[in-house]
Amino acid sequence: MKLTLIKPNIGRREHSLYVDEGRMEPLPLGILAALTPPDIAVTLYDDRMEPIPYEEPTDIVGITVETFTARRAYEISAEYRKRGVTVVMGGMHAMLIPDEVAEHCDSVIVGDAEPVWAQMCEDFRAGRLQKRYNAVQPECPQTGIIARRDIFEGKGYLPITLLQFSRGCSHRCSFCASSVYFGAKHFCRPVQDVVNEIKSQKRKLLFFVDDNIVCEHEKAKELFRALIPLKVRWVSQGSMDMLADEELMRLMVKSGCLGLVIGFESISPQCINEMHKYTNRKASGDMYAHEIAELRRWGLQTWAAFTVGHDGDTIESIRATCDFAIRSKFTFAAFNILMPYPNTPLYERLEREGRLLYGGKWWLHEQYRFNYASIVPKNMTPDELTEISFDCRRRFNSAGSIFTRAFEPHTNMRTPYRFMTYLIYNPLFRKEVFKKQGLRFGLEN
Repeated sequence: MKLTLIKPNIGRREHSLYVDEGRMEPLPLGILAALTPPDIAVTLYDDRMEPIPYEEPTDIVGITVETFTARRAYEISAEYRKRGVTVVMGGMHAMLIPDEVAEHCDSVIVGDAEPVWAQMCEDFRAGRLQKRYNAVQPECPQTGIIARRDIFEGKGYLPITLLQFSRGCSHRCSFCASSVYFGAKHFCRPVQDVVNEIKSQKRKLLFFVDDNIVCEHEKAKELFRALIPLKVRWVSQGSMDMLADEELMRLMVKSGCLGLVIGFESISPQCINEMHKYTNRKASGDMYAHEIAELRRWGLQTWAAFTVGHDGDTIESIRATCDFAIRSKFTFAAFNILMPYPNTPLYERLEREGRLLYGGKWWLHEQYRFNYASIVPKNMTPDELTEISFDCRRRFNSAGSIFTRAFEPHTNMRTPYRFMTYLIYNPLFRKEVFKKQGLRFGLEN
């Protein structure tokens, strides 16, 4: 028996396939491969950089579906199903809107697949595959399971190992799809399992893809203490409230943390309140001045994530957000248009107010393009929101900005290693900004 796992692409540019040069290992598929019975052969195809051989014999196909890749995932599924191959789908989008996903596959897994994957495999072999599997989230995810990384070999992924300590986040930001997926709860793996996984592979540069690795301070401290003797370097995602815990920060830095993706989201207290970003409400009167000083004190290279298009935003305030990010000399910054993910509080509010564009299903609409506004903002037109957000990306990633930000002495120039990391990855992300803007979803018209 053979299982084929698929990581879908977003889609294509106007005249060519989009090839993701900054692609990382699709960790969830490595975990599924590890969960698969050993007598089932597993093959991975990554649509982001290689063609999918639909004619290659396989018994069953597993496709992970994110909202941004849903249209392409459905195209891939249709190609296999018309050849008589069974398709199973899961992932974030399958949890947010399972009935839609179920229309495009033979079986849908709702929630993390770990508790039901073995049953699904056995059901398929026995000819009794269920149309839907509802997975109960394990309190300790990925217990005793080490992702299979042999399926990633030769794919040209960035030389950084992806793994997880925790899943979910206990905060309830109104726009966050992860909060809906995990029910605003935080689940941690046993620390020793994480240590064992790190030791099972050779790299010393790690990316913990946790939604918020510091969500529970005491559990994070336990992890950081265990990382210290491993002599690794790592990055992850965290929240601003970590800065109030001196012991947490000391252990984090000592364990090899280079920096974190942090949701700054906005420099407007009004917008922060509107989105229920409670971890940011303690930001000082001079918005984030104290927090940025602390991040520099600890030497953390910061990827500042902003969302633009909130009801309190104007064209001028969004432009000021970009000025703030450049002036703060963040290592990286993202300026993401506020996206209404299905079944989030944001989506439901905008639907009630009649402010959703593209029939409320931007992820499927043939006219939607990547990084375009899919909502009607209050203080500008959708086209103006699209343009000002792209202008922020363009300005932050300009050659002049990259040069200026490089010379932040406490973070980007703290060590030669950090400086080289900055110089290598900033041009890569600059290239991706321009390649992805206006990308069509899917490959078919």
